[in-house]
Amino acid sequence: MSTLFIADLHLDDSRPQITSLFEHYLASDEVRRADALYILGDLVEAWIGDDDDAELPQRIARATRAVRDAGVPLYFMVGNRDFLLGQAFAERAGFTLLDDGTVHDLYGAPTLLMHGDALCTDDVAYQTVRRNVRTPEWKAQVLAMPLDARRAFAAKAREDSRAHTGSTQETIMDVNAGAVAEAMRKAGVSHLIHGHTHRPAVHQFELDGHAAERIVLGDWYEQGSVLRVGPEGRELRVL
Repeated sequence: MSTLFIADLHLDDSRPQITSLFEHYLASDEVRRADALYILGDLVEAWIGDDDDAELPQRIARATRAVRDAGVPLYFMVGNRDFLLGQAFAERAGFTLLDDGTVHDLYGAPTLLMHGDALCTDDVAYQTVRRNVRTPEWKAQVLAMPLDARRAFAAKAREDSRAHTGSTQETIMDVNAGAVAEAMRKAGVSHLIHGHTHRPAVHQFELDGHAAERIVLGDWYEQGSVLRVGPEGRELRVL
């Protein structure tokens, strides 16, 4: 009995070995016997729309649909790289879409689930961009572009992101402790699971006089990272 969490796979044609690792993991006994699998954002390096006719989205949909067809509930929350993913692809892939900031009960422990980028409030420039690109008007404008134009746009966005990351202090790009506390307080929980920062760890701390826990999922750039949650506890491990 266990529930599995992954995030920040950043699947891309430039790293085919990670896509293969993802497919093999989804076909594993651990996944097929799980109570549920959650993907908390940034499944791909860039998502240009549910109508993308490239091979990678098709491979992803086949692998994830097989998990759902095996009877394992599969939940997906968009991140900052795949926020254009919508209901059309979710249906093909067998996803149940979750809003960022959803609370699910995990074996008696109400747990806040987030991608994590909304918690990085010290990165003011990023938060400004995040607000602008999440509007329905901006998304509709981009999705109306031809696929080739969207691919070029996504490539430019990745370059800009790398430039921003390279010129910004790491501490600024990490979560803000106050933002974490406020999000957990608002949700009424003592447990939080998120990704985004690529700093896998289990943080124990005190929130309003009570014990609290924040688990950060690892990325899949060089290896896999999985959080296994069960009645007996939580295990964050590398594949």
